[in-house]
Amino acid sequence: MELEQLTKKQLVFLALLISFMTSIVTAIFTVSLVNQAPPPITNTINKVIERIVDPMGANKDQEKNQNQQPAYVSKDEAIIKIVKDASPAIVSVVATKDLPVLEQYYANPLGSDPMFQGLEVPQYRQKGTQKQEVGSGTGFFVGSDGILLTNKHVVEDTAAQYSIVMNDGRKLDAKVLARDPFQDIAILKVEGKNFPTVSLGDSDKLDIGQSVVAIGNALGEFRNTVSIGIVSGLDRKIVAQGSLSGPEELGSLIQTDAAINPGNSGGPLLDINGKVIGINTAVAQSAQSVGFAFPINFAKRDAQDAKEFGSVQYPYLGVRYVAVDSATKDGLNLSVDYGLIIKKGPSGEPAVVAGGPAGKAGLKEGDIILEINGTKINQENTLSRLLTKYRVGDKLSLKILRDNKESNVDITLDKRPENT
Repeated sequence: MELEQLTKKQLVFLALLISFMTSIVTAIFTVSLVNQAPPPITNTINKVIERIVDPMGANKDQEKNQNQQPAYVSKDEAIIKIVKDASPAIVSVVATKDLPVLEQYYANPLGSDPMFQGLEVPQYRQKGTQKQEVGSGTGFFVGSDGILLTNKHVVEDTAAQYSIVMNDGRKLDAKVLARDPFQDIAILKVEGKNFPTVSLGDSDKLDIGQSVVAIGNALGEFRNTVSIGIVSGLDRKIVAQGSLSGPEELGSLIQTDAAINPGNSGGPLLDINGKVIGINTAVAQSAQSVGFAFPINFAKRDAQDAKEFGSVQYPYLGVRYVAVDSATKDGLNLSVDYGLIIKKGPSGEPAVVAGGPAGKAGLKEGDIILEINGTKINQENTLSRLLTKYRVGDKLSLKILRDNKESNVDITLDKRPENT
């Protein structure tokens, strides 16, 4: 037989060849089965193969996961970092005016009557003028080109000159770019570039109880004073005193127990991530640890307007209205308990302003505006709050109710006239 005629070496070689071919076929068959197996099985097999090929792989993966785990940071460390990062961008705002300098002298009020010679009383007369500090507050840079935010009541004196004192001691002249006609917000500008800035957060996403940090020029003397607290309430309404124009009604405010002292006005209220979520505005004098701040989202549009136009351009619809609630629904026999019903003013002023956005869109008295861009108008989403999200020239879709029939109307926002 041919097999019997093979030498011993040839037999060994043949056995090795058959073994090799069998291994190849087995490997191909195994790979085919693995590829057709469910993902959990293939994942497990791949991990086993990786461990065999690279026995150190498990340790490397473990080290990688450990490196990716965030290091624990205490609240104290977080606050220290917030203050360190934000402080260079927070400034003192100083108001100065040329005030008369009074000189004291003595004179006889009875003139030259010999009976009263030697009688002299102190009197005062003006001896020139001198630039004097008449007010102070806080502001903060939101643009590296020198744009700052502060409160309107900090810079409301149009006859005063304004300057800022930075954290490093530099004093720079400041110009009031814009004063918001409806909110306690003002925009300042100083000449220069590469100023340190703070990041702006989203005040629409605040939660009661979250931690906040207030920084400001306390008492007009202690720069960058820090206080911490929580968000104590949202959407507060107050009547603020102390403005040159008299008491002012403010709404949609953030309430906080972080101490806000005189001079803190205009400073930032920051969240635990170091983002500005409010502008410190007022404090309740009859209570302790009750302060208020304007939501930063109100100021974002103001800052953008000031950069582009040099003034705040407030959008408006051009209608007079009454907010609809359950009482209005019952009183006017309406079919809805939310929205705005367009009505004449108390002295017969037209319900729709001629030539205004609503008039151009065809709205008329008796229409009820239910929604703006899909958002219902109610006590939580007032018209003024919703309009803060938009700018002059933006196009909106209004859902209105007319004769108990709903329809959609497109409208383009216009600039509110200054005498409105």
